Amino acid sequence: MRLSKLASDIAESPTFALNEEARLLKERGEAVINLGIGEPKNKTPIAAVLASGAKLTSGDVKYTPPDGLASMKKAVIRYTEENYDRLVAPENVIITNGAKQSLYDIFYSILNPQDEVIVIAPYWVSYPEMIKMCLGIPVIVTPEDGTFTPRFEDIERAVTSSTRAIIVNSPNNPSGAVYPPELIRKIVELCERKGIFMICDDIYHKLTFDHVVAQPAWSFTKKDIENSHIIVVNGVAKLYGMTGFRVGWVVGPRDLIRVMTNVLAQTTSCVSPIAQAAAEGALNGLQSVVEALRLQIQNNRDVVLQEMRTFTGARLVEPQGTFYALPDLRAFNGNSVEVSKFLLKKAMVVTVPGKEFGMEGHIRISFAGSVKDITEGIARIKWALDPTSPNEIYIGDRKMIRDWM
Repeated sequence: MRLSKLASDIAESPTFALNEEARLLKERGEAVINLGIGEPKNKTPIAAVLASGAKLTSGDVKYTPPDGLASMKKAVIRYTEENYDRLVAPENVIITNGAKQSLYDIFYSILNPQDEVIVIAPYWVSYPEMIKMCLGIPVIVTPEDGTFTPRFEDIERAVTSSTRAIIVNSPNNPSGAVYPPELIRKIVELCERKGIFMICDDIYHKLTFDHVVAQPAWSFTKKDIENSHIIVVNGVAKLYGMTGFRVGWVVGPRDLIRVMTNVLAQTTSCVSPIAQAAAEGALNGLQSVVEALRLQIQNNRDVVLQEMRTFTGARLVEPQGTFYALPDLRAFNGNSVEVSKFLLKKAMVVTVPGKEFGMEGHIRISFAGSVKDITEGIARIKWALDPTSPNEIYIGDRKMIRDWM
């Protein structure tokens, strides 16, 4: 069978592949702990459930405008004003099938073949693949000082005449790093000076810990929405734990939104009105659900820090946000793919290789689940890798003895 080389060259999503492997192992009765999946375990907020239920029972479930329902856009406009101190028009907003579609459609709308996008490592696995799908070139900037915060000088040095955008994800998946305000300010000024876009993936922007604030890029420009080079991507998946509803949005200049609307209309037509009703319900409902989730995730983060303190040889930069940690395990094996496969085989723990995020020698673990899974999962990882940990452990009902050290 002859298939497109462009499509065939796109890498499989490692997170979905690992989640599927974990599911199959669980179906076989294995005591698998999944520390790879990036979604909170909370129930959908009741306001979202009631709003989507009302839409469904009305029987009026038809096509919506490609750029989103007027009421959903109104909710996003209010959210933007309350959280970013920016008043935007409906023409500045498009509703998408998840923040992932937001990002892909942005790249499709701004890139010509061989245009470059600067991607800061560690990065979300889909950024480089999306850019390549749109015939662009991802240019990776990697911190070299052992932290997950890039030097501005390295970002600036990566800018060329072909650079079209810089994508910034803070709080960062997979590291949990929150970039300092001074770095955000400098990137905003660089983008305005060079006439390139700053794409802000703000999907985790409220999931921060210890009073750390993810400073919005818009706070560093006096330009209005039409003349600034800032594009903001957000959605309900992470803050509200609504990953399955697939609703995201973009706030940006009207010309960009107009082109993105055409792209969306010719591909997915629109976003389900049931899903939009759910997202609208979440945005307009009690916002205490977001703070409750944040507190739960912060507690889980503290459990991770406590458990990692006794992990001899592992190095962890403390996450300041999201629900991920990216420990450095190069003391045991510099090949993160081998480490993740080994941990799944020996310890029945799913992790994601750091190589997929541009950070070889690390693994990503998610602490979005239960405290029990976090403590037991890290205990198993320590048992599998750390020779100073106890030699025996129970995995499910089976007593396991470490015999490879």
